[in-house]
Amino acid sequence: MSVLDKEKPPVIDDTIPLTCVITGTETVQSHTEFILRIQRGPLKENTWEIRRRYNDFVVLHETLKVAGVELPLPPKRLLGNMEREFIAERQHGLETLMTTILKHPMLAASDVVKKFLDTINYNTNHTELALQFVSMFLRSDPSWEVVEPLREMGWRIRKSFFLIKPKDQPKQRMLLSWVEYGPDRLLSSKDQASVMKLLPNIQHPSIYPIAHALANENGALTIKGFHKDGSLRDYICKTKTMKTPFLKKYANPKSPICLPIPELRQYGRQILEVLKFLNDKGLAFHHLHSGNVLIEKEVCKLTDIENYLLGIPPFYKPFYSQFRKVHSSESIDVYSFGQLLYEMVYGRPLNQATIDFLPPQSPAEIRSVLESILSSEACKNGLPTLEGLLSHPFFADETVTTVGIKPQLKIPSKLKETFRQYKEALERKLKEEQKVIGQVRRLSKAKVHHNSESERRRRKLEARKKSQKKLELVEENPDQSKASTPTTPTPTATSSEATTPASTS
Repeated sequence: MSVLDKEKPPVIDDTIPLTCVITGTETVQSHTEFILRIQRGPLKENTWEIRRRYNDFVVLHETLKVAGVELPLPPKRLLGNMEREFIAERQHGLETLMTTILKHPMLAASDVVKKFLDTINYNTNHTELALQFVSMFLRSDPSWEVVEPLREMGWRIRKSFFLIKPKDQPKQRMLLSWVEYGPDRLLSSKDQASVMKLLPNIQHPSIYPIAHALANENGALTIKGFHKDGSLRDYICKTKTMKTPFLKKYANPKSPICLPIPELRQYGRQILEVLKFLNDKGLAFHHLHSGNVLIEKEVCKLTDIENYLLGIPPFYKPFYSQFRKVHSSESIDVYSFGQLLYEMVYGRPLNQATIDFLPPQSPAEIRSVLESILSSEACKNGLPTLEGLLSHPFFADETVTTVGIKPQLKIPSKLKETFRQYKEALERKLKEEQKVIGQVRRLSKAKVHHNSESERRRRKLEARKKSQKKLELVEENPDQSKASTPTTPTPTATSSEATTPASTS
């Protein structure tokens, strides 16, 4: 049976955070196994247990070393490693290691970490699966030829990239991507096919053109030009080679570039313009991050715009889903723009949902933009609109540099209604998820408060006061307390016992 014939498992949202707690240990023969409780998302029913030896953590640590992130692995010990105190200390150290890994978005999203924590759901070779679908496409359109798979391109587990070439132009290189549908897929197969046909017709100076796009019941395939200079993330991290491991390039770059003010103004304005263009057309982008922005002749171009229509969760979803005010398609794009702008300004991703303290040397206008999007107050009370950001003094006076392409996207009337319903359905789904997250968070806070030392003392003090009041009442009114005490009633004879028949006398 081929991979294509296997029964498809339920689609998992790979962006939902995993949490890990080591609940105990068990000695098996001559080694110790650590019992890990893993939870996906906020609901406790999405919980399972796994067992790992210390050597399993060592292998994970060695694999992630390439990222250049400091990970606190407890040291080995040759003697006394079965002592109770040492095992308890090692358990605490391993839990700290897993917490550190899962707090780093790129490490947490990596294939090796997912397989370590959830082997059952991450045991598929997605590159092999993608190659089978690509081979089927090439058989139906033999004008293309695969040059090589690009295994270190992109962070998504279920998205694969291939370098291809047209057979009639063997020196030309194109980029083919295959991605499985995400858990938010809401379009019917018929609508999905119509949407993919529309994508190559989009014209905008800040949208990287799609040469070919199609979809089937399993996923979608697109062909675009191959941008040899890489993405904005490559520019910031100063990376060149496509074969360098993804985590080594991006997880902790050694000397990243901070973009100068003129580039921040120009690129920021271009990105805001194209986001507004898509939202005005009834669409959205949602997948804005430095890996999906290309720079070509001083013009920013967004790529992977098809992700929005394939039900694929965005990279920043774990962050913005915490805030119920970030629920519309436009607010998602605005929030993602704030995260991207932060990375462009400081050369490193924020790697957290909000920030309230920016470096004091930051220019006032940049601080104003970032605080209006990424501060805790902004995320709780509401973000600015795209129009509002375009009119901000930092971007308002900037003239957009284009390459002469006039923005154009003609959407058939039927598809306009489809896009409207699709956007509303996505927003409803997000609101439902945010509601669940909010409920779990409130229950968690209430539980923490209930179990806090101060709350325990307060309850004890309150119980003592009530007990003292009762004693004082008894001492002040002893007769009343006696009167209020119920007495045992004297048994009374029944009528049969009280009367003696005359015949017996």
